[in-house]
Amino acid sequence: MIRLCFRLFSVHFLLQIQFFAMGIVRQEAELEEFRRMLSCAAVNRRKAGDGFGGARVTAFPGDALDRMVCVTSGVSYLGIAIVNQLLLNGYSVRIIVDNEEDVEKLREMETSGEMRLNNSVVEVVMARLTETQSLTEAFDGCRVVFHPAAFVDPAGLSGYSKAMAEIEVNTSKNVVRACGLSPSVRHCVLTSSLLACIWRDSSMRVIDHKCWSDESICVNKKLWYALGKLRAEKAAWEIAKASGVKLATICPGLITGTDFYRRNPTPTIAYLKGAEEMYAYGLLATVSIDTLAKAHVRVFEEMKKAAPGSRYICFDKVMERGDEVERLAAETGISVASLTGGASSSCRPRYELSNAELRQLMLRPQRCENE
Repeated sequence: MIRLCFRLFSVHFLLQIQFFAMGIVRQEAELEEFRRMLSCAAVNRRKAGDGFGGARVTAFPGDALDRMVCVTSGVSYLGIAIVNQLLLNGYSVRIIVDNEEDVEKLREMETSGEMRLNNSVVEVVMARLTETQSLTEAFDGCRVVFHPAAFVDPAGLSGYSKAMAEIEVNTSKNVVRACGLSPSVRHCVLTSSLLACIWRDSSMRVIDHKCWSDESICVNKKLWYALGKLRAEKAAWEIAKASGVKLATICPGLITGTDFYRRNPTPTIAYLKGAEEMYAYGLLATVSIDTLAKAHVRVFEEMKKAAPGSRYICFDKVMERGDEVERLAAETGISVASLTGGASSSCRPRYELSNAELRQLMLRPQRCENE
């Protein structure tokens, strides 16, 4: 396995390249090209199969190791936002990628300023989300793992398929298992979905963090995104309980923000399948990417205070007005009729979404760790 560690600084960088395995020697011109391409980095490569044995994480000043956290899917729409919030809060972040294309994306983000640096350290580690051992090694030295659970259809098809739901479940299992096997990881924050809560037959009019969708409804309606999130979250809770990992899950509404559809098309379209029913029942909720990223960091901060893991619903607003739906339709290219079914949102009994658990947490004054 190849490990790439990039130490990113806001102004200056130092590039060191070490080849452990095959005695490869690069010409000075090639090294200059590396210096140009990597805006700031320290790269370590090991022969495939060597893993992390013998490769050391660079020593960081002060208590930085205690503030080393990990984000899987760190180049996804949500992953980038979480990384930026962590950096703004003074954490050092290890980003998990599984291909060279994602490494290039991170280089471009740092160069363009999309990834904000605050005198923190960013490492990029290549690991396979399908292999528990690979993840266990990648998590070494981190205190928490954030798993946004973002995927691209491996078949290159548009939409979120039933096969992708299985990938989501298996990957989430691998991540939580690896957290349990890691000697350093204490916490895991997993991003689920509001869809894992709302697809259910119930006389209860309030839907909160205690509610779970019905798998049979998701299957019958072919709501594969909802099914994948539901099964992945349930599996994560089971594994966390068995392994002693302190887990928290966040169930967000439709994630919105600047240019959200172009940057996050597959989950957006998949989320909106069944939108007409959600709209009619008062369950078509959205959350801004910034609000959601801040919630992830706040939930972790609460977990560090020895609070038990918990489940949270996260949304900013519930769509009720026609102009809100028209704006969403314009942003996604989906017709208003497809989002509403051509019916008024007041035609059917309405449910109430409750995010009280997370709202109370976000409003609570945050104490300094040293107090």
